[in-house]
Formats: sequence, C-alpha cells, structure tokens
Amino acid sequence: MLTAKLEHLGLRRGDRVLDLGCGEGRHVHGLYMLGEFEIFGIDLDEPSLDRAREGLATLPVSKSQVTFETGDATALRFEDDFFDAIICSEVLEHLPNYDAALVEMRRILKPSGRLCVSVPHAWPERICWQLAPPPNGYPYQPGGHIRIFDEVDLKTSIERRGFRIIKRHHAHGIHVPYWWLKCAFWERSDDHPWVKTYHDFLVWDLMKKPWITRALDAVLSPVMGKSLVMYFDAKAPR
Repeated sequence: MLTAKLEHLGLRRGDRVLDLGCGEGRHVHGLYMLGEFEIFGIDLDEPSLDRAREGLATLPVSKSQVTFETGDATALRFEDDFFDAIICSEVLEHLPNYDAALVEMRRILKPSGRLCVSVPHAWPERICWQLAPPPNGYPYQPGGHIRIFDEVDLKTSIERRGFRIIKRHHAHGIHVPYWWLKCAFWERSDDHPWVKTYHDFLVWDLMKKPWITRALDAVLSPVMGKSLVMYFDAKAPR
C-alpha cells in the first residue's frame, strides 16, 4: 500500500533514493521492485527496520540495492547533495522539530532532485483526535501524532526551505472509516468486531484490488483521503 506515487519522482536507473522514516519499508519495497536504484531506508525504530528487512527478503530479486539503518531525521549522516529523490511519508506529524528535518532533506537532496512529503489529511485527522480522548487515545500514544498540519502552512514551510511544489493529491480514501472506528473503540481496537471486519476488508482490497473498490477509493480520496501527498523539486536556491 503505497502513499507516494513513485512515477511522480522522475526516477532514472541508478538514482539514489531515501525513504526517511521508512517504518516497515513499504515504499522501499515498492522502489526495490520498480527499477535499478540505490535505496536507503532510515528509521528510529529498530523493530520496524527488522520487519522491513524481513519483508524485503520475501520479494523477487531485483537490480536495486537496499540499505536499512537507524537515523534521526533532524541529523542525517549523508553528505550534501547526496540523493536524487526523498520520500518522507507520514513522518513530520511525529517530529517536535519538523522544520529541522526539512532543512536536512534540502541539504542532502541534489539541486535537480525531488521530494515527496505526505501527512495526515487535516479534517479526517481532527475527527480521529476527537473520537479517541485523553489520556490513552490516538493522539496521546508514545511517538504518536503531535500536530495536525494545515495544507497551506505545510506547503509554505517546505517552500521556505528551498523547495517548489509541483504536484499534490490525497490518498487512501477507503481507509478513513477504519481509523475512525479504531479511534471510536480505542480501548478495544484490536478485538472489536467492527474494527476487525473493516480491517479484513482492507486486507482483501489490498490483495485482490477489485475494480469496484479501486473506483470507490478514487472517488473518495480527493474528498476524505487519509493522507495529503505533495511533491516538490529542489531547483530553488537554498
């Protein structure tokens, strides 16, 4: 289940790509199967990286090279102008100092490079926060979401750091009801029958990709997509 549309990154064979905050590696895995790239997956959570490595091992062999490692988005080890493209999907809402991460991404991205950033879509996210109250609900988990982004404010913050927006869209429209159910039944989100039923539906959709749910998602995503996805180039001066 990819949030970024990889075709919008303008990738070419041999490009070096970073998935910053890669989690369990879904975008790394997608890139690995897409072409011949040098791919880095960076995350703070070692168990997630272990699962990303396990997932990679199940995929058919490709010509891409993958490195998974721990790293802090606000202090990356890479030299200036190192990457041709960066994906930062569902990460910035977790970071106390997300602007420092934007500075780092601009530093390590080539002047001809592209950046994809996704964050939770504001109005569905606000409902999640309201449905799962403190002290144990959705926005109060350790390492969880600490802000809701306004689209214009986020776009302005990113462009202020030397980027220029080129595309935008929303993704995962049919996933929003699942998160509303999960938040509404937060204390029983692992075993509540409504949550489990909707989760099974999403797994079925992911595996089978029937035309009817693909069409439904295409209709719902612009209105209530779970994720806001924006693409930038780095041609503006730093």
